[in-house]
Amino acid sequence: MENFNTGRHISGQFNQELEAVRNHVMTMGGLVEQQLRDALLSVSDSNEELAQKVLTSDYKINRFEVAIDEECTRIIAKRQPAASDLRLIMAIIKTIADLERIGDEAEKISKVALEHFPGKKQDFLLNLENLGRLVLSTLHDTLDAFARMDFDAALKVHQNDDRIDREYEALMRQLMTYMMEDPRSIPSIMSVIWSARALERIGDRCQNICEYVIYFVKGKVVRHISEQDMDEFIS
Repeated sequence: MENFNTGRHISGQFNQELEAVRNHVMTMGGLVEQQLRDALLSVSDSNEELAQKVLTSDYKINRFEVAIDEECTRIIAKRQPAASDLRLIMAIIKTIADLERIGDEAEKISKVALEHFPGKKQDFLLNLENLGRLVLSTLHDTLDAFARMDFDAALKVHQNDDRIDREYEALMRQLMTYMMEDPRSIPSIMSVIWSARALERIGDRCQNICEYVIYFVKGKVVRHISEQDMDEFIS
């Protein structure tokens, strides 16, 4: 991974502290990405052992969030960063909070692998897998944009969130149809619905992280700016 575009400081120790935080964020991001990949694989392969691994390893992500948050708090108190340095620290604090929540959503997805579905199991899960692949790719691209603090890459991922929303809405319509045609399938389908919702929320978290990258690079908060007005606002 390339270094954050933070510039160099007179204090070499400050540079080392920022680099250490960067490394910890990317390690946490890698764990979260693997957590989501394992959760999706546990569903597609009906792998209960892998699902249990996802459920029991979430504590690692939680520990990273606490440790990085403490590092950032210490840097703020000790260095009193300003301008882009402060924006970077704030972006990191917000990003790790979203990463921790993505880990929580991955837990919800893995629970589907523990369900016992009727004969149409593959019909229930096929489109969930398609949505999962799209979200996993989005998470990977988001982490890559954050690692390089790449404004253009972050903006591209942010604008592609509509693809996840469309896939999610199509899946929901299909699942609703299943339930209307076979009311006995409702308990099983509800767990798929909750997993689909978890994936859609992960997409939203990725969009948030891209907004933090834009904030760091441009110094502008785009949280409530529509996609139509985005280019004009950040130009």
